[in-house]
Amino acid sequence: MNGAAAMPYDFDLFVIGAGSGGVRAARIAASHGASVAIAEEYRVGGTCVIRGCVPKKLLVYGAHFAEDLKDARRFGWNVPDCDFDWTVLRNNVLADVDRLEGMYGNTLESHNVRLFRERATITGVHSVTLASGRAITAKYILIATGAWPMLPEIEGAEHGITSNEVFHLDECPRRVVIAGGGYIANEFAGIFNEFGAHVTLVNRSDQMLRGYDAQIRDRLLQISLSKGINFRFNAPLERVGKREDGTLRVHIRDGDPIDCDLLIFATGRRPKSDELGLEDVGVELDGKGAIRVDDHSRTSVESIYAVGDVTDRVQLTPVAIREGHAFADTVFGGNPRTVDYGCIPSAVFSHPPIAAVGMTEAEARDRLGAVKVYTSDFRAMKNVLAGRDERALYKMVVDAATERVVGLHMIGPDAPEILQAAAVAVKAGLTKQAFDDTIALHPSMAEELVLLR
Repeated sequence: MNGAAAMPYDFDLFVIGAGSGGVRAARIAASHGASVAIAEEYRVGGTCVIRGCVPKKLLVYGAHFAEDLKDARRFGWNVPDCDFDWTVLRNNVLADVDRLEGMYGNTLESHNVRLFRERATITGVHSVTLASGRAITAKYILIATGAWPMLPEIEGAEHGITSNEVFHLDECPRRVVIAGGGYIANEFAGIFNEFGAHVTLVNRSDQMLRGYDAQIRDRLLQISLSKGINFRFNAPLERVGKREDGTLRVHIRDGDPIDCDLLIFATGRRPKSDELGLEDVGVELDGKGAIRVDDHSRTSVESIYAVGDVTDRVQLTPVAIREGHAFADTVFGGNPRTVDYGCIPSAVFSHPPIAAVGMTEAEARDRLGAVKVYTSDFRAMKNVLAGRDERALYKMVVDAATERVVGLHMIGPDAPEILQAAAVAVKAGLTKQAFDDTIALHPSMAEELVLLR
């Protein structure tokens, strides 16, 4: 026998980060027979479950009751004036987060994935070291550490909070300033406005929700203004001061300062790749700190992979899950797979919500040239009886040469629920005629999609 036999690794796979992508990768790899361990320094479930889309959506549901209770009177219900107790909603939301974290932990345990509840850093191409000092080896390492909210580099930024801390507030603020123009900013603007707060959204540019169709964005702005949300565009923050009574004064370039009780920074998220030891082992990062990966999520180091927001490909939970699953099938399942990033549906859980899939009208005109655009601008039946002027807008973008539907964009009640099914048709490359040939489901808001003329 020539040479000593190679020592086996402690695990086939070691995952750093027990969020949606990391947990899916660990579970699927284990189901393929791999020995798997995962490390999480905070709580199992990641941003989505612990401090992101799940608790936020529960707040959205809670906020919507403000309008529903008022509307109920128009439907014959003798609803008295109702008080809102933030602490009840907050505590119930946090309790549900605890429940979901337990479910994620049970999933790992049931698949025989070893969970280390501590920070792990990479110390070699096949090795990690836990915060406790324990060294562990693995044939493959997967980084799934997600992203983290960014704070602007301005004086007094420490007086504000990010979406991470919103779910733990002791009380509901009376006056809220939200810095940012993306989906997080608009969602929390709608939430706190419904809770009775005076909300001002401050954006450094003249646009919000970049990437969404212009007509849909404009409609949300109109409705938000009618609901009492204030907007300050072209208003970069200069500094934040804290007053003796504990309130804040937000100073804006070329504008009057804004006094508030709470300042939320929703100014973007950066890949959480720092202090992992990546540079020491040769893992390449881009200028924003995102881990560079190939189509199979492999980094510049053959034994190290990365999925989810830390790669900054598409920062969406279902995408991270797909990437984690594809990685496990590729490396451990003998089934090499990549993720198709085309036609990814997305939503903004504003009041009312936005949902979209495919190209905007502007994108379609740039890429395809001739396009056809169909719209339906209507009041939902419920809003009519409730006496609300709020109008929904559905928009279909069609390739004029092929009649293929290349984009659907919606704002209105339950728009995300409706779009999920319609996104299948866009992904499948169906034509406008296929929508026309489908009989309407009446009376529903969704039927507007097959009645566009």
